[in-house]
Parts: sequence; structure tokens; C-alpha cells
Amino acid sequence: MNRAKTAVGRVTALRLVGDRAFLAELDSLDAVMSLQAQLHEGTAEGVVDVVAAAKTVLITADSPESAARLMHHVRSLVLGTVQTRDSRLVTIEVVYDGEDLDDVARLAGLSREGVVKAHSSEIWSSAFTGFAPGFAYLIADGRLDVPRRSSPRTAVPAGSVALAGGYSAVYPRSSPGGWQLIGRTDAPMWDSARTDPALIRPGDSVRFAPVRATAAVRGPEPEPEQTRPAAGKDAGLIVADPGLQSTVQDLGREGNSALGVSVSGAMDRSSLRRANRIAGNPEEAAAIETLLGGLRLRAVKDQVLAVSGAPVPLEIGARHPAMDAPFALLAGETLALGRPSAGLRTYVAVRGGIGVDPVLGSRSTDTLSGLGPEPLAAGSSMRVLPAPPSSVVGHPEVPPQLDPAGAVLRVVLGPRDSWFTQEAIESFLSQEWTVTPQSNRVGLRLNGSPLKRASEGELASEGVIRGSIQVPPNGQPLIFLSDHPVTGGYPVIGVVVSADLDKAGQIAPGGTVQFQQIQAPVAPSGPEGPEGTFDA
Repeated sequence: MNRAKTAVGRVTALRLVGDRAFLAELDSLDAVMSLQAQLHEGTAEGVVDVVAAAKTVLITADSPESAARLMHHVRSLVLGTVQTRDSRLVTIEVVYDGEDLDDVARLAGLSREGVVKAHSSEIWSSAFTGFAPGFAYLIADGRLDVPRRSSPRTAVPAGSVALAGGYSAVYPRSSPGGWQLIGRTDAPMWDSARTDPALIRPGDSVRFAPVRATAAVRGPEPEPEQTRPAAGKDAGLIVADPGLQSTVQDLGREGNSALGVSVSGAMDRSSLRRANRIAGNPEEAAAIETLLGGLRLRAVKDQVLAVSGAPVPLEIGARHPAMDAPFALLAGETLALGRPSAGLRTYVAVRGGIGVDPVLGSRSTDTLSGLGPEPLAAGSSMRVLPAPPSSVVGHPEVPPQLDPAGAVLRVVLGPRDSWFTQEAIESFLSQEWTVTPQSNRVGLRLNGSPLKRASEGELASEGVIRGSIQVPPNGQPLIFLSDHPVTGGYPVIGVVVSADLDKAGQIAPGGTVQFQQIQAPVAPSGPEGPEGTFDA
């Protein structure tokens, strides 16, 4: 179905986000949707990802130079009438028995039946997606503009139909959330086995149909299930012990943030690339990322391996292979990784690469969204792909030294440093922060002297990238890493530059972080506002 949408508005500001991204602020949701649609047309070179939100669009580029060109390009766009192509009408059946239905009725000045009628009689439009894979923010012109709950739930059941701030949505999977729950559905909002995993895409129209006992979806038929190979077929390695946490990782699934899917991938990409080069693989091949040693792998067939990243002692019986050099693991032998002397994550590449089913073009495990293969478990088998005939095992390499105490990370301030006092910014840059044990692949949680805000209130959720340093109300920063959510609702005081993110992925709990401010490598010419903003 083709549908024209009038979107009158303009870009009011552009804010730098690290060294290769920027945030466009707009004066209306229609302008957001217009900018998002034009960037998705693919005519602008250098665009890697686009994340739309209620008042902003985050654009990530492939380089600082591309980011500068794209800022000029965005300024030049006319945010007028946009033709939404390939829009569909999706009908979702709903059982209206949500826990917050009475509260919503009171807030909207309606009866329970009035809420159901108002919600189901509207044709909702999918403005943008975020928060989680398959979570679509739906808008309509009705009366159901209710606030979030004062206290978020720690777990909202999958399939919950909810309202908040003029939006409606369906939770694709169980997750924390503060929206008002009015019903439930069995509609499969996300299915990675489908060609198009998200049931609702930006620009689609949605109608909710009340039912009494069961809830289902009518509309575009789901794609047939993909055939997956048996778990033990063609096994090349057996996991004797997965250690503390071991997952399959490659370079991630960049370009899917508009679906609510983060990049994921290796926390230390340079170490993954190095291990693959030495093993004779393409740099993007899937390998094993393991945390704090303890991993033990037994070969079913003869294999060639390489290990890089956090330095660990390697043991194969009486043999002790070297890190960052190729070695053989013969059928029946077991490789054991000891505890690292510095750093946190070690990468094991096997010639040919780990053979698991790709999801959205990547074999990475995303611990936040649940995409990709499950973490390794004792006794599980791993398929090893055949190495191309032209592949050649690499030479040993000398890796950079890891500091066991921590790291200095370079940051570009913004896009929301104006939310903090000058004293807080000085404290952010001058103090030594400690990494807490609550850190994981989603992000590094830091502890230090709390940062005080200059602005009170609530920031509307907006796109965030890997390296974003978000500061919640407790004043303790969180550095988003590989498995971060694609949107966030706390102000980002600064962003770690791309070149330092591998170091961040190797800082162990108890280690320290210091931030060093730098200017963005490339900034567009034109009138410059405060805190790295550029008037549009």
C-alpha cells in the first residue's frame, strides 16, 4: 500500500556524537519521519545506521569525513511531503485485560470499554522502532495520551500491548518497562527466521482488533522457517568447559539499528581480527570470545587455531602454544586457557571459522536482545567451516600491551554535556573511575564522585552508539559497549572515540578509567553553537 504523509518541519540543531556520528534535532515528529525516510532511500553516501526517535534522528557514518559531509547534506534537505513506499496494514488481535487498563481509563477520562474502543478504532502508524528488536513506536490522533508508570516493572511479559506518552507498542519479548499495559497478543513481533524479522516496520499501518480468549495476527504471512543444520552435524570442536562466559562473535550486524538491533560483535575487534588473520581466516570470520580464561576445547578433527586478546597461558597436554601465533590442535587433544595476566577477553579463532547460522548477516551472540547463538555450554559441539583453498595461515604478530590497571579513553563531549554543571564536566574528566563488577557486554558501569546535573527533568529517548557515556540520576556513568540498546533516556555526557573502544572492552572489574577530552577529528564549517552544536 502506498501512502503519502505530509511532514512539515525543519532541523533545529546538529550535535556531534563521538567521532563519526551526529544527532539531528527536529521540531516535529513529522520532520523526524521525513528525515528518516530520506536517509533510508540510500542516496546519501557514507550512512551506516539511522536511529529515529521522538525528537531526534541519530546518523552514524563510516568515517569522520563522511559524518561531516552528511551534516551538510542533512542541512540541505527539504523536510516536506514524503511518500512512504511499501507500507502495509498489519492487523493484531488483542485480549484487552491488561493490569493497567483501569489506570489508563482514569487518566484518559474514559471507561474500560471506552479505552478499548479508542485503541482499537484507530489506524496507528509506525513512526520508528527501538528499545528492543521488533518494538515499534505507534502513533495515532486519538485521546490515549497517558504517562508512563511512576515505577517501572522489572519484567513485562512478551506480547503485552501498552501505552505511554501518546504512543502504543507491543513488547516483543519479556523485558523491563514502564509503559501502561492494556492487553496482550500472541502476534510474533520478531522472528529472525523470517526474511523480514520485524512484523511492523517504520511506515506501516497497524489496526488492533479486540478478541475475547485468544490473540493472533492477521496480515503479511510469516516466512517459512529456515532449515537449520543439526547441532552436532560436522562437529569440529567440543566444549569441555565454557569457562565463566564464552560466546561466538564476529564483527557484528551493523546497519540494523532502525529495527531495534544493536551492532553487537566482538568487544575487542582488533584482537578478533588478529586471531582470524593468524588462523588464515577473513578478519570478519566468527570466533570464540571468552571471559577471564577457563575455556577448554577438544578437537574432533585436526584443527589450526590462533589465540589473541587478553594474554593467557595455553596448554595442550605437555605442549604450551604461544599466543598470537598459529598452532595445531589434533583430533582428541584438548586446549585449555588459563587466567589472563592483563585484560579481560581472549579470542580463539579456528581455521575456517565457527559455523553457526547467521542472523541478520552476523553470527554474533547479542546478550541483550537474545539474537544469535546461545552462549557456549559444556558438552556442546561446534561446527568448523571448511577453509577456502586459497586461504593461508598467517605469521605470528605482536599485539599491543594491555595495562592490567585500566586505560585512558579519549572522548568527544556531547551531545548532552549541557545537562551537567561545569564542575561536573571537570570532575568527569579529572577523576579516576573504577569499573564495577556489574559491567558486562552491554556496558562498563563506573563508580566515582557522582556527576551533578544542571538540568532537571526527563530526556526524551534518543539514539545512542557504542561508546556513548550515559549518566543516570545517580550520577555514575555507564559506557555503552557492543550489546547496548539502540536508544536511551539518560543524557550522554560524552562518547569514547572509535579507536579506543577495543581498550574499553578489555578493562576488568576493579580496573580504572580516565577520560581525556579531544575535539572531533572533523567538524563541519558554519555557525557553531555551544557544546559542539551546530545551528541548522
